[in-house]
Order: sequence, then structure tokens, then C-alpha cells
Amino acid sequence: MIHLNKISKQYGSQILFNNVSFQILTGTCTGLVGPNGAGKTTLFRLIVGEEGADQGDIICSKQTRIGYFSQDVGEMKGRTALTEVMAVASDVVRLGDEIRIMENTMAEPMDDDSMSTLLKRYGDVVEEFERQGGYDLESRAQAILTGLGIGPDDYNRPVESFSGGWKMRIALAGILTVQPDVLLLDEPTNHLDLESIVWLENWLANDFKGAVLMTCHDHDFMNRLVTRIVEVANRTVTVYSGNYDFYIREREIRREQLLAGYRRQNDMLAKEEEFIARFAARASHAAQVQSRVKKIEKIERIEIPPEQKRIVFSFAEPPRSGDDVIALSKVGKIWSLPDGSEKSVFGGVSGMIRRGDKIAVVGVNGAGKSTFLKVLAGETQATSGTVTMGANVGIGYFSQHAMDILDPKKTVFETVQDVIPLANFGVIRNLCAAFLFPGDSVEKRIAMLSGGEKSRVVLATLFARPINLLILDEPTNHLDILAREVLLETLISFAGTVVIVSHDRHFLRSLVSRVFAIDHGEMIAYEGDYVYYQSKAREQGCL
Repeated sequence: MIHLNKISKQYGSQILFNNVSFQILTGTCTGLVGPNGAGKTTLFRLIVGEEGADQGDIICSKQTRIGYFSQDVGEMKGRTALTEVMAVASDVVRLGDEIRIMENTMAEPMDDDSMSTLLKRYGDVVEEFERQGGYDLESRAQAILTGLGIGPDDYNRPVESFSGGWKMRIALAGILTVQPDVLLLDEPTNHLDLESIVWLENWLANDFKGAVLMTCHDHDFMNRLVTRIVEVANRTVTVYSGNYDFYIREREIRREQLLAGYRRQNDMLAKEEEFIARFAARASHAAQVQSRVKKIEKIERIEIPPEQKRIVFSFAEPPRSGDDVIALSKVGKIWSLPDGSEKSVFGGVSGMIRRGDKIAVVGVNGAGKSTFLKVLAGETQATSGTVTMGANVGIGYFSQHAMDILDPKKTVFETVQDVIPLANFGVIRNLCAAFLFPGDSVEKRIAMLSGGEKSRVVLATLFARPINLLILDEPTNHLDILAREVLLETLISFAGTVVIVSHDRHFLRSLVSRVFAIDHGEMIAYEGDYVYYQSKAREQGCL
């Protein structure tokens, strides 16, 4: 469908790709992976023609429709949510307008030749309109908006009234509504809650018939959809046939094979070089020496690609809290709205958070998960009931706006040092490296960091403190898969208590031991892990 043939691309002295080739095949779902800066987004931009390759060809039929969802949705204004989505299918809308004009024209008297010409054009346009799904465009747009969490009550809201994250959903809905032949998705799950992620997963698996190439930080989402992985790293592209878990296993096998070949080659070269050094001065061995010199000159040396090093940091044991960390008794929360009305978020919530618990707080979008965490963290007071903190509880709270309070003028190192001013440079550097800021990257200023990098800085400052209760609201939102694994390993080994909201199912399945589900203003405690919660919730018809 789309063939990338011997593509090379560089910016200044930085070479992203050198002579790489791969294909996007009809009906396949391919995951695009690789470290930050390797060139994944550049590949998307090359495919859609936003940039040109320095060398090589991208071969694509003119009839192939490509839909590209990027993290830069541009400005949205002057339309409702529904009309914004439908506007992405401007070609279909134009065909529909042309059909109506021709139908009105055919109602007027005309000669036979003109009518024949018009009827032929009308037939061609109707066929193309039908091929592109024009007759159900509006109903399709509505269904997709609803699936992504924007229901009928919000179809006619002005797009300007939506926040940035919701505008991303509207942009994604527009791309899906077009039903292109090839979907290029750059982090489609970034601003989605769990319900919307599951809906999108099912839509791509069951309703979409075209090809997909996507980057995604959601482990489960990738595993359940992709059948191929294209890895962009070290100026080249490597294709793996399988899902994300297969890629991880196969990559390690291939690396071990490469290392074994590298060692064998080094041993062979060492023997040849030893022979050359020993007999170089002997005339009787001159021919053999020259033969071996030529032999090793012709050998293509095996190169071992660099690995992203992981620093294992030994976090200090948190101070021990009491066995009962937080006791909740008939807790309720009501928000006062700007128009003077009130909104009840939840009420009558009772339960106990115990030392060592790792609890997931789950619920549909708008159920009150973030508000519940704010009440636990003391960021807002409960309207009714009591929240009783246990003995010696030290709270670390990560909110969805935690990155906004970082000082943009400070470096990563200075930000962490402010939290542990008495620690030596080595301890601070190792802590930064544990959160993927090795070497000179600790000198980056906060203002220059991406959202994911800022999240890692905030998390590093949390773990630097002597706290024993972590309350985390969507800490995985901006993190790539490697960073999520770092955080997951850190939380698994954390000896304190964790209460977390996250839409990453793999993360929750690997971490939590209990689940608090907030539903219709009430809270249900599930005394089991995330898999147990899912099975019980399905039995009760809640999933």
C-alpha cells in the first residue's frame, strides 16, 4: 500500500535514517517504536508529505487516502464539536454538496446531450460519495464522538469551550470518521480515559478495515492490536513480526545473537592480528601475512548498538506509618459551581486504607476519581463525613497539574537538589539517572523539557522525600513505555502505601492489590488485584 524505499534523512549533523526500507501493508496494524528523538514522528511527516526525504522514494497510490493524527491539533474555533469532526471529511461534504446541486439542476429542462453528460457525472459522484461513506457521515461522526467520551449533550458545544485534552479527542474523532485507507496515529491514547481507550481498541480491531501505523505508550493497547513492530533506532529500521511482547523477547534474542557474533569476530580478529604481528618481519611468511591483512580489511565489523542504560537507585526505606493509614467514614464532596449551583461528586464513602496497600481508584470519566484523591491528600476538604489520618503518615501527592508548579528557570539537578539539599552530588545524580536523566541531561532547564520529562522530574522529587503514602493521579499520562516501566518497578519495590489513578491496564495489573471503584457517587472496595476487580465487575455488569 505504502512503500518506503531506501529512505535517508538527517537534520544538520544528526542522521535519523540511513537507507531504510519498509512497507505499510493492506489490513495490517503496525506499532512504531524507538527511543525519543529516533525519528518516529519524522517518519509520519515523510509519509504524509509534510517533509521530504534526503534520499529514497515513498511510493503510494494517488487513490490511497491517508489520515494522520498528531499531537499538534492546531487551532479549533468557529464550529461545534460535531461540525468540526465532519469538516475533516471535507471531500465527502463537497461531494454531497455537488450531488444536491446536480439533483436541483436535473429538475430543470435541458437537452438530451446535457442530461446525458450530467447523469454520467452524477453517477460517478454518487459512487464516490457512497465509497467514502457519505450517506452515514453524520451518524458515524456522532457514534465516534460518543465512543471517545463526547456525548449528544456536547455535540453542539463550540469547540472553543473544550479543554486541550478534549480538543485532542475531537481531532481524533475527525480522523476516524474519514475512514481512510491508512491511519497514522501518533500517541492516540495520550488524552483518553480507560473507557475511551477500550472503545478505540475495539473500533480499530473490529470496525476499521484499513492499515494502521501507530506509536503508543499503552502496553496493552499495543499488544491487543499490532501484528508487526517497526523499531526506529540507531539510524535504521528493524521489522519484527508479532505484538509488543513478542518484540521485547525477540529484540533480546537478536541482541544476544549479535553479541555472540561480535565476540566470535573479535576473537577471530585477535588471532589474525596476533599472527600478523608475530610473523610480519619474517620473509618466509610474507605472503601469509599479506593475505591475512587483506582478509581482515575486507571483514565488515559487527557493531553493537548502544543500549539506554538503566540506573538502579536504592531508595531509602520510608518511615513506618501506623497500620491504619487513612480511615474514611461517610465522606462526601460537593463542588460549588460558578453559576451558584452545586454538584455532588460522591457521598457516603467509607473504607480503610491500610499500610502497604497498593490501591487503584477506578471509575468512568467524571466519576470523581481526581476529587477523591484530592480529599485523601488534603488538597480539598470533604463536605461531609470524616477523613482520619493514621499515625506518622507522610503524603506525597502527584496531581495532573503537578508539572505546572515546577520553576522553568531551574535545571533538573537544581529542582531535585531543592528537595534534598543535604544530599551529595552523587546521590542527586544517581536519583536523576534512575528517572532517565543520565549525565549532562541533568543540566536541562525545566522550560526545555517535554511533558513526559517534567513528569519524571516531579516523580523524582516525590521519591527523594521521606514519605510513606503516595497519592498519584494519572502519573503515567505523559510517560513512554520505558519510563512507565521505571515507575512501575519503583512503585512495586516501594515499601509504603500507594493510591493511584491510571488508565494503563498493564500498569494496574502489575501493581495493585486492591481496587476502589467510584460509581454513581458511591465507592465499592474490591479486596483483590486488578484482574479480580475486572472479573467481579463483569459479573456485576459494571464493565
